[in-house]
Amino acid sequence: MVGGGTGTAPLLFLAKKLTSKTIKLVFVIGAKTKKELLFIDKLEEICGKRDLVATTEDGSYGIKCLATTPLESLLAKERFDVIYTCGPEQMMHKVLDLAEKHGITLEASLERLIRCAIGLCGSCVVGKYRVCRDGPVFTASQLKEAKSEFGVSKRDFSGKRIPLG
Repeated sequence: MVGGGTGTAPLLFLAKKLTSKTIKLVFVIGAKTKKELLFIDKLEEICGKRDLVATTEDGSYGIKCLATTPLESLLAKERFDVIYTCGPEQMMHKVLDLAEKHGITLEASLERLIRCAIGLCGSCVVGKYRVCRDGPVFTASQLKEAKSEFGVSKRDFSGKRIPLG
């Protein structure tokens, strides 16, 4: 699991559910600062200290880097059945690239601006998908179809595409 910022919250729930159904659960959590690392104690209880990798951009806790840096190392030396990710879209885009490179199934929970919540307004569109109606969880193959937008741009309240970052 790879969680960034507030994207850790839905993954915590999933981690609790998966602990009884999996042999090993590794969680990579990232945030800008130590204060922004959510649920670190609960994740440590679920995963154990060895299988919880914490990163902060400012180095105030764990490894000073983005969450995708230790993920790349983990994928190079261990085999995983699936990667679940939630967090900033640019981070999840990199996680998608790494999952593709290593041939691992991926599911990503997207956060987009949702105005109408029934698929009419188009503010939550990513590629041909509407996050409010078709998601919020998408597979790697769905995200590959939307690669021109996923992790690159989002839509504002008017539906206009604006660049990320």
